[in-house]
Amino acid sequence: MDTWFGILQVATLVAALVLVYKPLGEYMARIYTSDRDLRVERGFYRLIGVNPRSEQTWQAYLRGVLAFSLIGLLFVYVLQRAQAVLPYSLGFPAIPEDLSFNTAASFVANTNWQSYSPDVTMGYSVQLAGLAVQNFVSAAVGIAVAIALVRGFARRRSGTIGNFWVDLSRGILRLLLPFAAVAAVVLIAGGVIQNLNGFTDVNTLAGNTQSIPGGPVASQEAIKMLGTNGGGFFNANSSHPFENPTAWTSLVQVFLMLVIPFSLPRTFGSMVGNNKQGYAILAAMASIFLVSFTALTLLELGGAGTAPQLAGGAMEGKEMRFGIIGSTLFGSTSTLTSTGAVNSMHDSYTSVGGMMPMINMMLGEVAPGGVGSGLYGMLILAVIAVFVAGLLVGRTPELLGKKIGPTEIKLASLYILVTPTLVLAGTALSFAIPAVRGNVEGTSIWNPGLHGLSEVLYAFTSAANNNGSAFAGLTANTPWFNTALGVAMLLGRFIPIVLVLALAGSLAAQDKVPSTAGTLPTHRPLFVGMLVGVTVIVTALTYFPVLALGPLAEGLS
Repeated sequence: MDTWFGILQVATLVAALVLVYKPLGEYMARIYTSDRDLRVERGFYRLIGVNPRSEQTWQAYLRGVLAFSLIGLLFVYVLQRAQAVLPYSLGFPAIPEDLSFNTAASFVANTNWQSYSPDVTMGYSVQLAGLAVQNFVSAAVGIAVAIALVRGFARRRSGTIGNFWVDLSRGILRLLLPFAAVAAVVLIAGGVIQNLNGFTDVNTLAGNTQSIPGGPVASQEAIKMLGTNGGGFFNANSSHPFENPTAWTSLVQVFLMLVIPFSLPRTFGSMVGNNKQGYAILAAMASIFLVSFTALTLLELGGAGTAPQLAGGAMEGKEMRFGIIGSTLFGSTSTLTSTGAVNSMHDSYTSVGGMMPMINMMLGEVAPGGVGSGLYGMLILAVIAVFVAGLLVGRTPELLGKKIGPTEIKLASLYILVTPTLVLAGTALSFAIPAVRGNVEGTSIWNPGLHGLSEVLYAFTSAANNNGSAFAGLTANTPWFNTALGVAMLLGRFIPIVLVLALAGSLAAQDKVPSTAGTLPTHRPLFVGMLVGVTVIVTALTYFPVLALGPLAEGLS
């Protein structure tokens, strides 16, 4: 019965995504191509002194992204350090320096890694003015960068790729804010709490007293999912009944995580004037998602051991109200996007099952990925794929009428190398420091041996890929991990953005070359298969050795 209920959930999700793919994708295309500004947008432009009709070069666009993100980083950091004197602080003290840096970097980078228990650490001022605001703006930045790259493919002999401030404001005001408001109402109707009550003391059935935290949870939950952010209001994240009360609210949250990333390929196809290209990108994303979700579900349903067999699967770390399929669907979605939210504990998955969320992130979170970042990540891989195809047939590779020359392939190759470098270097340095790798009181890695390696590897994979989920058992709230993971999050977010915008500028400056008999069609199943193959092979060759030392070795032991 539970299996059939899970299948019904998946079928409902697929139907809902198919239903909104075209209208939402076309709506987003209109948002970023319209020459009309809303009144509130015009007021924002006047406030910051921006001419909305003035376009920017990729360098100017990048300066806008970096300056805006730096201001956000400093603001969230200062807000945490000043928490003790802020209204609605709930009596919480100022956040320590290293944790403030880690949290500020996390939310500005759309990672939402949390080395703390939010409900007993952050007051409402920090949660609302700091974290919730960054949930909106960091998501809008990701979409803006993706749209800039799409313009690079669509334009001819252009020195500009749009206006960052226009793209930012439209993404927030026309897309994220109204959709999040509707989602918050739906979640409240499903039982997610929304109040400013602080802590309420109640008498338990055992005759004791317990403090129950309240807060503006539904509003933060909505944008946490819609913007593929992931930071929860409670430490248990979306496994907490105040954040995710029922199986159907869990399905709504999965839908929110996927709806924008899976609709952006339609936006891409519409803006480049060829919807078949959008379908090809969508097909590659959906294929990877389906295989990953199926593999994780089978691994958890077939968990070895007496207890899992009696329970009908590996139920450790999973909520009964969601079941195995509801848990693996959520876990696959949150790690194949850049959300990082959890409704089950990934550290409690089977050894090889726990490897699947890691692989999802190692793929670059492109199936469908985060809002914006998933699309531009998949387009980068498409550039690699057509380059490989060009080598095979001995001709200059082209994608959407743009030649993929030395400049383009160098930028794409550097993009591919950024996150593996951060992940592997961060993991290696953590084990090179005796105080970090030790298994004694006061150190960070409590699980010895192979699983300890998996926990650290997962942490840096999550940080560098801007995901935010974690394996339990790793004490990450230490000066080393707060600093190292914070740096990994910032570099993993903004170095790829630099490379994507440089690629957008290079492509926009080109003229389009006409298709010939030798042009590789990039909208057919052959190219979709090649794109999926390149995505998997690049990941396998990069990460297989460290996976063999961690989760694979643990699974075979």
